[in-house]
Amino acid sequence: MEIYCTRPHCSKSINSFPDLNEPLDLKNVRQKYCITCGMPLFLDGRYVPLKELRKGGFGAAFLAYDRRTPAMRKCVVKQLQPSPSLNEEQIQKTTQLFHREAEVLETLGTHPQIPELFAFINLRVPNWEGQKNQELFYLVQQYIDGEDLEQELNRKGMFSEAEVLEVLQKILPVLEFVHTHHSIHRDIKPSNIMRARNGSLYLIDFGAVKQVVKATPEQQGANSNGIHSGMLTGIYTPGFAPSEQTACLAVYPSTDLYALAATCVCLLTGKKQIKHFIDPNTKAWFWRSPKVKVSDRLANVLERMLKDKPKERYQSATEVLHALQPTSNLTSTFINNLEWLVEPFLIGFEIALLAIAFNKLPTSINGALVSITLASFIYAQHRRILTRHHLSILTGSTLVVVLLLLSDLPARLEIPFLNLVLQNNPIYVILFAILSGIFAITLLGLSQLIYQLLARIV
Repeated sequence: MEIYCTRPHCSKSINSFPDLNEPLDLKNVRQKYCITCGMPLFLDGRYVPLKELRKGGFGAAFLAYDRRTPAMRKCVVKQLQPSPSLNEEQIQKTTQLFHREAEVLETLGTHPQIPELFAFINLRVPNWEGQKNQELFYLVQQYIDGEDLEQELNRKGMFSEAEVLEVLQKILPVLEFVHTHHSIHRDIKPSNIMRARNGSLYLIDFGAVKQVVKATPEQQGANSNGIHSGMLTGIYTPGFAPSEQTACLAVYPSTDLYALAATCVCLLTGKKQIKHFIDPNTKAWFWRSPKVKVSDRLANVLERMLKDKPKERYQSATEVLHALQPTSNLTSTFINNLEWLVEPFLIGFEIALLAIAFNKLPTSINGALVSITLASFIYAQHRRILTRHHLSILTGSTLVVVLLLLSDLPARLEIPFLNLVLQNNPIYVILFAILSGIFAITLLGLSQLIYQLLARIV
């Protein structure tokens, strides 16, 4: 039989041993060594690599036998192989990620749709040139006999809506399991979803997994874990990763939901270069066409999963499953679609209150302060510094302060820019603030409409 040498850069990896053609002989032999480099071929004395399955930037995967099982069960041996171009710090980081993958698989592998971890091996072998020892790391996991969805897409072409719904309904519960165990996959794409020969779907390759950053939806999109963004490892696949991941900001369960939706778009359109569907300025997706047969219900769900801001997406896989149900609550869906209105309304409301609060100041200074504050709010929103949660607290506090100050303000309140005089009355003040919030929503809606029209023309 042929046994594969797993030492990186071995000049002749395939070793032939005619004396091991019988299973009993393979089980009883103590160890075999590579004829070329002397590397021990039986990993941990147990796992027998047969061939290389795939190779990536940080490692390789091999099909192997477990010779200590009755039927010599097939398994996958994944080896860490950092690129020689990496510096010492980068190699240390990739090694930590490999150990992290093993730890995660030990927990998550209990799910029937995640490959089970069988072993983690730290092997120290003599250097090929005999100069120093070489440390190699392996993890051994369940072998899924089948093909990944990228291979399936190449073989059969575009997926139908029913087939994509099947993928969502089978993978979303797996993601919910992953997220409830405080992990995020971070690299969901067609090639990381395997379909076994019996039709079961598996989520594979947890090499980029990261622990959940516990934060409120309003905090999402900011690097809230206290680590400088440059220290975070930017592992992602272009087109399938949202902006918070490509910018090395904190990631969330909704980050995986974005990648899953991007995977569905890839399957529905048959296009693997899906990054071309994304407007580089607005980050909005334009993937629907007459060739893509998809219902509005599924398209709307995918488009919400693909929102640029994490807080605007579904916050859990269970939410997506509920939204996919034909009987999903229409009122809840309507409210969710209006979430984007809250922030401009709060800003308009707050600016109106400040214009009233500054009434003791000269009109020119009042107008300047209102303008500076408005510009600061817009900048803070753009940079995601000021969240809806912060705005709600700020607006509520300002309203209380303004109502308390009314007795010290003039009987007639002048509003800069609008040439408007407002009677000093709590009801009029609150009504004016509400109208200002509605006006802010109208302005934002018009600006978005004009931008979309210009983008389509250009």
